[in-house]
Amino acid sequence: MTEYVLIPGADGRAWYWHRVVPELRARGHEAIAVDLPEDNTADLAAYTDAVIDQLDAAPGRLVVVAQSLAGFIAPLVCQRIPVERLILVNAMVPAPGESPGEWWGNTGHPQARRASALRDGRDPDAAFDPLVDFFHDVPPEITSEALAIGPPGGPSEALFTDPWPLSGWPDVPTRFLQGRDDRFFPLEFQRRVVAERLGVPVEPLPGGHLVALARPEQLTDWICG
Repeated sequence: MTEYVLIPGADGRAWYWHRVVPELRARGHEAIAVDLPEDNTADLAAYTDAVIDQLDAAPGRLVVVAQSLAGFIAPLVCQRIPVERLILVNAMVPAPGESPGEWWGNTGHPQARRASALRDGRDPDAAFDPLVDFFHDVPPEITSEALAIGPPGGPSEALFTDPWPLSGWPDVPTRFLQGRDDRFFPLEFQRRVVAERLGVPVEPLPGGHLVALARPEQLTDWICG
């Protein structure tokens, strides 16, 4: 049996994975979705501690699955505890010494997102709208549930200024899954960044940025594949 550790993105709430957890358990695995700190002073080390503190003392075979911003956190978890595999989903890939706040400009994200909007016929100068950029392919009832929970606390200010401390990627087999319809991290942008920084193939799958909410069965199939 494999135990999947599911780390959310900037939202920080285990709820993000609530549709994937039962899918993994139905396939005979264990799954734990973790919550990230709400402390505005929490740095990368505190986020890493928070993930590890929510795991079993003797975890067995662990596979870490990281969404979006958790691409900065999951490798630090893999350096601290034995992990069989790391799966990144629509994730940020850090460079040594780079903070999450620096990642956007260093990777050319604003330009790539604007170019993607132009190609899709959307307003490239429109302000970020979570309903348009994140929830566009999420079922309405799940979107309503997310909105009813209320806005997340979001990542801490300290996190965005904390340099990523590793000198290179941890020695753990890594896969990268990317939604074809992700409006926030466009597929071609991710292909370039992942090739430059990680050197593994990007595996395109159906769905946008919040694929765990939009297509949990399909995402689980890919995770277990």
